[in-house]
Amino acid sequence: MPLQGLSAVWEAVPLPAWLSFLALVLIIADYWRSRRPRAFPPGPPVLPFLGNLLQVDVKKTHIVLQKLAEKYGKIFSLQFGHKWIVVVSGLPLVKEALVHQGENFLDRPRFPLIAKIFGEFGLLNSNGLSWKQQRRFALSTLRNFGLGKRSLEERIQEETRYLIEAIEEEKGQPFDPHFQINNAVSNIICSITFGDRYDYNDSQFQKLLHLLEEALYLQANFWSQVYNSFPGIMKYLPGPHQTLFKKWEQIKSFVKEIIEKHKVDWSPSQTRDFIDAYLHEMAKEDPPASFHEENMIHSTLDLFFAGTETTSTTLRWAFLYMVLYPEVQAKVQEEIDSVIGQSRQPSMEDRERMPYTNAVIHEIQRKSNIVPLNAPRMTSHDTILAGFHLPKGTIFIPFLTSVLFDKEEWETPETFNPGHFLEGGKFRKRDAFLPFSAGKRVCLGEQLARMELFIFFTALLQKFTFQAPENVTLNLDFRMGLTLCPQPYRICILPR
Repeated sequence: MPLQGLSAVWEAVPLPAWLSFLALVLIIADYWRSRRPRAFPPGPPVLPFLGNLLQVDVKKTHIVLQKLAEKYGKIFSLQFGHKWIVVVSGLPLVKEALVHQGENFLDRPRFPLIAKIFGEFGLLNSNGLSWKQQRRFALSTLRNFGLGKRSLEERIQEETRYLIEAIEEEKGQPFDPHFQINNAVSNIICSITFGDRYDYNDSQFQKLLHLLEEALYLQANFWSQVYNSFPGIMKYLPGPHQTLFKKWEQIKSFVKEIIEKHKVDWSPSQTRDFIDAYLHEMAKEDPPASFHEENMIHSTLDLFFAGTETTSTTLRWAFLYMVLYPEVQAKVQEEIDSVIGQSRQPSMEDRERMPYTNAVIHEIQRKSNIVPLNAPRMTSHDTILAGFHLPKGTIFIPFLTSVLFDKEEWETPETFNPGHFLEGGKFRKRDAFLPFSAGKRVCLGEQLARMELFIFFTALLQKFTFQAPENVTLNLDFRMGLTLCPQPYRICILPR
């Protein structure tokens, strides 16, 4: 009888009513599952199943987060799918998390998209003992190949000569310097990791640089965020995320091919580059557990793309700013002429005697804000921050834009103003200057990037003047990917 009764009810109630009831049950269940944890930071209301996915415009994420911080405070929370993300703004809180409580915010989160591309390997996406071993080895190897030494500085100086020659071939006509700059910067890290540099006319390497740019852009788009929220469904569906996976596979194939070539002619008695050093570590009688083929591929890949993209993007912003602020450009050139002249190349020793140029480079880094969200972290323990309880495994974003544009730290945060880094005619360090992040996971290549930025920027302004093409008005419009890039532009680079 009970079964007959249920059958009668089923037949009596129309199918649309059953579906509506089922949808209501699912929405209520999702609501209870998605409630903010107790003592958790506040934030905007969430939609069933989607969370705040539709409220954050991935084309201007940093601007959206700034507005949310103004509304909900220096620490607030968002939900993507069923993942909670905590965003922290302002120097005091960012420093509290990354430095004073650094051990609690040391790990990287396990985003499905990242797991699909990189697994848990390499320098950027590993955690625990593996990360510590890989980072320690990479730092040691970079130092062995000249980091902080004259030998690496000479490599950068040599590459500036190749770049100057490539620019001279344009004969002052309008062109987009994007991939010449990319190639030049990439050649520095390539010489350390692969033991080789690549000519600016090398079509295969140019194809690789284009692949890298496209992959970094696709990785931050809307469909990638949808994949992170619903990987079980998205992995079966076509879309830009599938294109992203293919592009990263092509980039990884390039690295694998170079590693295979190294294996063929590798000699334990001669260490030519990072790959050789890694092969030597793997060949030890009892190597650390994390030194294996997958980690070698991904650590090499991490060095390659991080060492290419960030400095290259900063220099592209730098020359755009010089076009838009010709009075700043003229003042930098005046200091170059006074301190270095035209007869020799700039060196790192010159930086101490060039406070204005140094200030301009720092202001370019602050204002261009190329990694606005920082690399995300994850709490490795239950943690209290600003009075809120963050359970273990909470995804955490130390929002660098909020630090680099903090009204409490900078006199004119929205204005391009080298005076932020000058005091009494001398260079002034600022605590809120954190483009490389802070704490134990601070950018591995910070010292290299600082050398590259100073030598490339100074050497090119020593030889050239940057101008907009006739009847063209340039602007600071950006394109959001994993880095914040200027929109493509064409400029005239004229010999001085």
